[in-house]
Amino acid sequence: MATSLVLIALLTSSIIFLWIWNRYTKKEFSKLPPEKEVGFYQPSVQPLNEFDWQTVEPQKFRPFKPIYHITMALRSTSPSDLIVIDRNYLSRIQDRRVTMAKHQNHTIGCLPSGIEGVKEAYSYLLEYLSVRYPTLFERDEKCFRNRVTGVSLPLLPSEDPIIALRSLGETVEDDMFFLNETPDGHQCVGFVCCCPSGFDPASKIGKLLKDIHDPVPSYEKIGLSMERFFSRLEVGKSVCRVNWSITTNSELFNVSSNHVKEGDQVEEDIDVDIEEARVRMELQTLTRMPKTRAIMFSFKTYLYPLKEIKAEGLGPDLADAIDGLKTGNAPGMWTYKGGVRWGKSVSEYLRS
Repeated sequence: MATSLVLIALLTSSIIFLWIWNRYTKKEFSKLPPEKEVGFYQPSVQPLNEFDWQTVEPQKFRPFKPIYHITMALRSTSPSDLIVIDRNYLSRIQDRRVTMAKHQNHTIGCLPSGIEGVKEAYSYLLEYLSVRYPTLFERDEKCFRNRVTGVSLPLLPSEDPIIALRSLGETVEDDMFFLNETPDGHQCVGFVCCCPSGFDPASKIGKLLKDIHDPVPSYEKIGLSMERFFSRLEVGKSVCRVNWSITTNSELFNVSSNHVKEGDQVEEDIDVDIEEARVRMELQTLTRMPKTRAIMFSFKTYLYPLKEIKAEGLGPDLADAIDGLKTGNAPGMWTYKGGVRWGKSVSEYLRS
């Protein structure tokens, strides 16, 4: 009898406790804003409250080394620096609109498996921009406004990923590729890319990381390390790297001629128009989306006239780096980056 009374008392207490707990937690969760309720995560971002984009010079990168080695060369970067804006912002955005209108099939694409990652990146970036650059972007309960272009966007992404990607492409000048991890490796499932350098972005959709980089000489030296690093990349931790090449013109959208692939017929040692030639660099960043865990590989393209490099006194350093493409652990880079075409003419100018 005593045992029965104890069991009844325990059961009654448990029911009362569960009722109180259920009522309390429902009440508390109802106070959370919608973002928290769905588990949205945004790393800490430092606002630039006095930012004037028209006075900010583009960053200068000079990663010239006398011997070329293929490495990941990644370094940690702050989540605050995910998107970098400078005085070229408006002209670049205007160019991107034209490029996407003319070449939609080459600049935007998404697989069904990439839709959720694209939608998450849309919400992620609109919040990031309004926090990081409050003088350029603002948002309220209904929409996101770009004070520079005058464009307003809905806070919720379109169900059509192409529309969402185009909206991002007209808001930031960074190109983006989205990758999902599969049992066979990381797969490209979506992209918006207006500044390809010698490749067609549409040709990368659906491909694994190793197949995307198939034309890159000696990629096998870093391929497995890249896959492992991508798998371990944590939410809230961003990394970046800078790469460089030489182009004989200032075109940002180039799907064919910047690289020389095996079997290509190419004119060697051409006379380069130095006025048009550029050092082309990409500031590449890797970021993991918190909910879908998709990886966003983004990059901003910089173009520096050769004359600018020479005026800084770095002509010999760049010339040595060009020659160094033939040496190191990936000698095929000399041909792949186009050195067989422009190397002689450019190096002579830089050393003159």
